[in-house]
Amino acid sequence: MTPEDIATQMTGALAPREDGDWAILPAPTIQNHAAFLTDLPDGAVACAWFGGTLEGKSDISIYASILEDGAPSWGPAAQLTYDTERSEQNPVLFTDRNGQLWLFNTAQPAGNQDESRVYMRPIQRDGATLTSGEARDIGLPAGTFIRARPFVRDDGVWVLPLFRCHPRPGIRWTGAFDTAAIATSQDNGKTWDVSEVPNSPGAVHMTPVSLEGDEMAAFYRRRQADFVHRSTSTDGGRSWSAPEPTDVPNNNSSIGVVTLSNGMVAMVCNPISAAQSESRRASLYDELEENDARPEAQEGCQPIWGVERAPLTLCLSSDGGRTFPTRYVIEDSTGTCLSNNSTDGRNKELSYPVLLPRADGGLDVAYTLYRRAIRHVRLNASTLARLIEQTI
Repeated sequence: MTPEDIATQMTGALAPREDGDWAILPAPTIQNHAAFLTDLPDGAVACAWFGGTLEGKSDISIYASILEDGAPSWGPAAQLTYDTERSEQNPVLFTDRNGQLWLFNTAQPAGNQDESRVYMRPIQRDGATLTSGEARDIGLPAGTFIRARPFVRDDGVWVLPLFRCHPRPGIRWTGAFDTAAIATSQDNGKTWDVSEVPNSPGAVHMTPVSLEGDEMAAFYRRRQADFVHRSTSTDGGRSWSAPEPTDVPNNNSSIGVVTLSNGMVAMVCNPISAAQSESRRASLYDELEENDARPEAQEGCQPIWGVERAPLTLCLSSDGGRTFPTRYVIEDSTGTCLSNNSTDGRNKELSYPVLLPRADGGLDVAYTLYRRAIRHVRLNASTLARLIEQTI
C-alpha cells in the first residue's frame, strides 16, 4: 500500500476480514501515530492518537474518533489539543470512578523528549465527537513520558505508569538514560508523587496488568532492542520488582498488554530484536536534528533505533506473562522504519499497538499503519477462543 492508497481508505468504515473486521480511521493529518483505545460509559469505543506532519514538529496534536456501539463506521476525527509551540504526543484516556473521562498527553519541543511535560484535561462527548476542557501541567519532572493506561489502587490512589527521559545538560536525548517509574495521586490527579522502578535502565512504556489477588505484572519496551521485560508487584501496584526478560523479542518499539477475562495475558508487539536485524538509524528524531550540534551520550544503556517494526503479532501467555507460546500475526509488512516520513512511501511500520477486550469475547486492536494512518482490527470471539485453546 502506498500513502495514497491508504488515504483513499481512511473512511473509518468497518470491512470484513477472515478473523473479524478492520477499518482505517479518518484523520485530517498526513502523519498519525500512537493510538490509544478506551471504552466510553455509553458503550462506545474511543480512539485517540497524535497527528500532524512529522513527530517532534509543533503541528503534532492529539486527535480522537468514536465508534458507536453497533455502528458500521468510526466517526470524524476531532482535535483535542492546541499547543503551537510543542509536539503533543502519546495520548492516554482514563475514566475515573466518577465517570469523568480525562486525557493525559506529553508535550515537547522538537525531538527533546528530555524536556517533555505531561498535561491532563477533561474530555466530554459532543454528539458524534469528543471535546476537551482546559489543560493543566500536572507537575511531573521535565522529561516525563507516558504511554500506558492508568489504574486505581484498592485504596483509591490513582497510578500513572511513566518513563523518565532524564535530562543531561549539553547532551542530545537519544534514550540512553531513560528509566521506568510510576506517579501516584491521592487527590484525583491534582498532585502527584513519583517513585522509580528499581534497576530499570532502558525500560520504558511500563504497562501494568492485574493477575490474581494483589498480584500484578508490568511489561516494558526496551531501548536496548533485546526482549520485552517484565516486573511484578505483590501489593496491588505499590511497589515493583526490577524488570527481567521474557521470551518475546523487542525492537525498541511500543507494546500493548491486557489481561483477558480468563486471566490469560495478551500482548501485541513486533517480536523482533536487534540481534535479528542489521537495520539501524541514528535516533528517533534524526530527521529533525540536522542543526543540533550537541553530542550524543557516550554512557547509559546504548539505545538501538531502526529495527523493523513488523510483523504485528498477538502473543498469549497462560503463566502470567513469563512466557508467550502462542503467536498470531495480525498484519505483516517489511516493517521498514528508517524514516518517520509519512508521504514518501518508505516507512512500512506496523507499530504502537493498543488492546481493548470486548464483552463479546473478541479483542479490539489499534496500531500505526506506515506512519500514515491508524488501523483498527476487531478480532472476533471465535478467533480469540481458538488461540486461547492453543495456549492452555
